Amino acid sequence: MKSLFALGLCMLAATAAYSADSELPLRVQSVMKLRQLPDDSLSIYVEDVDTGETVLQWLDGEPRNPASTIKLLTTLVSLDVLGPAYRWKTEVYANGDVHGDRLDGDLLIKGYGDPFLVTERVWQLLRAIRRAGIRQIDGDLLIDDSFFEVGNYDPAAFDRQPLRAYNVAPNALLMNFKVVRYWFEPDHESGTVSIRLDPALDNVRVRNRLGLAAGRCRGYQRGIAISTNEPVDEVTFSGKFPDGCKRYAMDRAALSHNEFVYGLFGLLWRESGGEFSGSWKNALANPDAEPIVSFESRPLSEMIARVNKHSNNVMARQLLYTLSAEVNGVPGTEEGGRQVIAGWLAENDLESRKLGIENGAGLSRSSRIAAKEMGSLLTFAWRQPYMPEYLASMSISGLDGTLSRRFRGTDLIGKAHLKTGSMDDVTAVAGYLQSRSGRRLAVVAMQNHKDIHRGPGEEVQEALLRWLYEQ
Repeated sequence: MKSLFALGLCMLAATAAYSADSELPLRVQSVMKLRQLPDDSLSIYVEDVDTGETVLQWLDGEPRNPASTIKLLTTLVSLDVLGPAYRWKTEVYANGDVHGDRLDGDLLIKGYGDPFLVTERVWQLLRAIRRAGIRQIDGDLLIDDSFFEVGNYDPAAFDRQPLRAYNVAPNALLMNFKVVRYWFEPDHESGTVSIRLDPALDNVRVRNRLGLAAGRCRGYQRGIAISTNEPVDEVTFSGKFPDGCKRYAMDRAALSHNEFVYGLFGLLWRESGGEFSGSWKNALANPDAEPIVSFESRPLSEMIARVNKHSNNVMARQLLYTLSAEVNGVPGTEEGGRQVIAGWLAENDLESRKLGIENGAGLSRSSRIAAKEMGSLLTFAWRQPYMPEYLASMSISGLDGTLSRRFRGTDLIGKAHLKTGSMDDVTAVAGYLQSRSGRRLAVVAMQNHKDIHRGPGEEVQEALLRWLYEQ
């Protein structure tokens, strides 16, 4: 009898596993058929995180490009290895004597990879220098970004869009993501277009060749064409700007990393009442010197929310380099970061030969992971003490981040914490969903197919999530 009972359990388990992988939900099938999408373009893995039950699996062992959902791996490893309270630092050294409020020498800034040293944070850093008693700097600005070693980096390699913010290279002293926001406003009386920069860097020159054209405020880049010289310190705008626009903003990378630091430092230092007229150069901080300022970043738990909710690529890459530097030693490298992640996966019995990580951000054509492997990461994270921080880093369905405009008019609003991923021919979503009955589900769906990113992929995801919500 015991043998028959055991056999019955085995058959039941086999049937359950088969059922989970036997067919897609009718909602999903309908969308796939309507959009003429092949069934083998999609992978799904869904698990109840409390019971461990596999709710749904479909080609879950097939390695696929996950796009930006791979950031869930980078941020998870960062949380586990560095801890949610980890903070980056930026150090400032006075290389000379201070007489009154005048530094008779150079000011050196050493970066340690702070991913969110945006304009407002740089202003706070400079205020700390002012509080240290320095107002006038008679020497140069010295920049130490040796904590990372990026090597030769081509910002056009991924998609031939070198000025896009998502293509900015990592740097140990990354300021404002190396991005300038250009504001365009029409002047109807003169028939011209004014251009304003934020931050208004003195070392970025703008050539304005824009004209006004009658029309509504629409069209790709509102009719604006942008070109630069090789150092990216001269930007030319041309084309016809619709007079129906009140104002339009465009974010684009500018300068080299060090030139950007120099320009932003000079601008904010003078705005704060300081004096500085020197140039800049690279230098290494004296390891025996004491900094006059050690400026701490926001904690890692806040940083990963900016990475995952808003899918910030350069911040994710900063995490990868930081893992390398902290675990393997300085300088941090991309390869070193991949090694840290591979070691962490092996240590936690999560390794797979199917996994392919290039830069930790998903901005890659060669990244690969299977849906079940991604699901295993989610269930692992659910059992960790930092689970609340990890969960809170993801977009809330219909409310914020990359999901702020999705699922309108459905019961999914506020019911899921998810990371999205999208690029040409790739869509993906991964995270957690609470069903109507209260079940907590780890959900992964990845689809690789021609033009799937143009809308059909999101339709498939919504059909899946709405079906799961009713389970």
